[in-house]
Amino acid sequence: MNWLAEKTIKYKGTIIIAFILMVVFSIFAAPNVSINYQMADYLPEDSKSTVSLNLMNKEFEKSPPNVRIMLEDVSIAQALDYKEKISKVEGVKEINWLDDSVNIEQPLDMIDTDTLNSWYKDNNVLFTALVDKGDTLNQTIEDIKEVVGDKGIVSGDAVTENYAETSTSEEIQKIMLFVIPLILLILMISTSSWFEPFLFLFTVGISILINTGTNIFLGEISFITNATAAILQLAVSMDYAIFLLHRFAEFRDEGQDVKEAIVNAMKKSYTSILSSGLTTILGFLALTLMRFKIGPDLGTVLAKGIVFSLLSVMFLLPVLTIYTYKIIDKTHHRSFMPSFEKFSKVALKVGPIVVIIVAIVVVPSYLAQGKNKFTYGASSMASSEKTQIGRDTKKIDDTFGKSNQVVFIVPSDDPVEEKKIGEEINNIEGVTSIISYSNNVGNEIPKDYVPKEQLSDLVSGDYSRMIITLSADEESDIAFNAVKEMSNLGKKYFGDNYYIAGGSPSAYDIKETVTSDNVITTLGAIIAIGVVIMLTYRSLLIPIILLIAIESSIWINLSYSYFNGISIAYIGFMVISAVQLGATVDYAILFANGYLENRKEYNKHDSAINTLKSSTGAILTSGAILALAGFTLGKISTNEVIAQLGILIGRGALLSMISVLFFLPTVLIICDKLIEKTTMKAHFYKEGEKNEQLCKN
Repeated sequence: MNWLAEKTIKYKGTIIIAFILMVVFSIFAAPNVSINYQMADYLPEDSKSTVSLNLMNKEFEKSPPNVRIMLEDVSIAQALDYKEKISKVEGVKEINWLDDSVNIEQPLDMIDTDTLNSWYKDNNVLFTALVDKGDTLNQTIEDIKEVVGDKGIVSGDAVTENYAETSTSEEIQKIMLFVIPLILLILMISTSSWFEPFLFLFTVGISILINTGTNIFLGEISFITNATAAILQLAVSMDYAIFLLHRFAEFRDEGQDVKEAIVNAMKKSYTSILSSGLTTILGFLALTLMRFKIGPDLGTVLAKGIVFSLLSVMFLLPVLTIYTYKIIDKTHHRSFMPSFEKFSKVALKVGPIVVIIVAIVVVPSYLAQGKNKFTYGASSMASSEKTQIGRDTKKIDDTFGKSNQVVFIVPSDDPVEEKKIGEEINNIEGVTSIISYSNNVGNEIPKDYVPKEQLSDLVSGDYSRMIITLSADEESDIAFNAVKEMSNLGKKYFGDNYYIAGGSPSAYDIKETVTSDNVITTLGAIIAIGVVIMLTYRSLLIPIILLIAIESSIWINLSYSYFNGISIAYIGFMVISAVQLGATVDYAILFANGYLENRKEYNKHDSAINTLKSSTGAILTSGAILALAGFTLGKISTNEVIAQLGILIGRGALLSMISVLFFLPTVLIICDKLIEKTTMKAHFYKEGEKNEQLCKN
């Protein structure tokens, strides 16, 4: 690394220009990165719901309604007036109500009760509408809300997507405005200069901006990636900058001049920074093994972000330090961090108790984390009653019942079989209605006699479409069982030539896809990081101990939801396994490195004490920043998927810190002899060696 450090200082002007060019590019590119808010779009191309949706869009001009609008305390005449006004809103393709099914000029008591109550109940009106989900979606939803005013509320897939789009961008800004000052405060306490924290944030901020801008080469990113990547990159990669400047301060304290100190700091820290960065990158890249493409999307962006953070710390930060060292010197202050001498002794006393507790809970935690109640699809984003859309959806469901539409497509050349399968589907639990040609029009009536506009909604050239309504949540057991039974009937009557689309089929496919992804992703991260640690320390046992320390904290973290009966988004469950491992294994590596260095000069007990004293400050600083970022994400975001991911990250950071500071030291002491035997060229200090050396001298 000597030549790299020296070349960096020699070509510092070139480095500044290179980063300026990348920043300018990113400033213009970042606003043009497309954000995708459709979770179903990230299913594998060959999944049944994706193939079905593509076919439906190709064969049929109209999609099922995607908005429900409820009006309170209105008459029939007022309802018709509202319907007319809503139909004129730009972006509204179709609006349906009671008058499309029956003659409403007749007395209401002559209308079938079930039909009437599904559209007009206790002076409450329910419209269903189809709106265009293009660039004008937000304006369309706002215009509908303006038309209905205080009388009405809206819900549905299109409203949920619009909510995710509008809320995410606003919340990212709030999160950053809240997190950055608190990170500054943590850094000011843990560093010895008032200026250094601003230098850290500036350096990492540049890498975040470059990472965001270069996302344009990916075409588009998911809303989950957009909401979490920047704050995770900030929290995870701050360590690299802190480590480099701590080394720089040490060499300056020894009397070295600025250039000599920064070059030596680079030489001494680059190996550690690179190995730490590599384990984090591998943890994030494990997400790319997922078939559910939000994993590869998030994993690629996060891994790319860490690469840019490493480049910024390795090249930009040393150059900036040379230009600003006078400010660093002038803003020097005493360290506010304690010596941690008392803490280290307490940690070793408490350590055996923590090891026993972990040994007791680790197996139940592992089993429990796999039995969590999960949510999978887009409906979970705004299902909480903390959000307005969640409250509105509940109010409509309480009044008119749940309405979850599934589209079932079969070949149109066998109307007899179509009618049979329709009758069987009608008997499935949760199915409240079926709209299809064979059921509603009748196979006795030739299709040539049906108006073309009405026919095109149900029959295309080669396929017939059934629109099935379920009175169940998109991700309920009833809905998933209904999807499964429909699929079985499709195979029974039409082999593989049937198609099923909608919120529940998409969520069901996500469930089937990500569940199979879990083992591959987790094992991929563990094996990749384990190999890096093994090669770094040339040890067989060290990687096992470090991975146990972090993996046990991951299992305890994820089991919390099970023991408290909380449903969690499966994508968060998947992501945290890789993110917590990749982000916090650095704490374990830092501690293990210090312990092995100390074991060359001290016995195992003193080595653990000395390592705790020297590394606790860095671990607490890093862990506090990651925990703060996670909990802030969880507290501010109203998107349930993002909020849950934030809580998991925050809680995981705290658990990993506890594991490294209390569990790991004791385990290293217990396994000390085995570590020496399974580590190449390890020569641990033994009692009497130092005295013998002194006698020789």
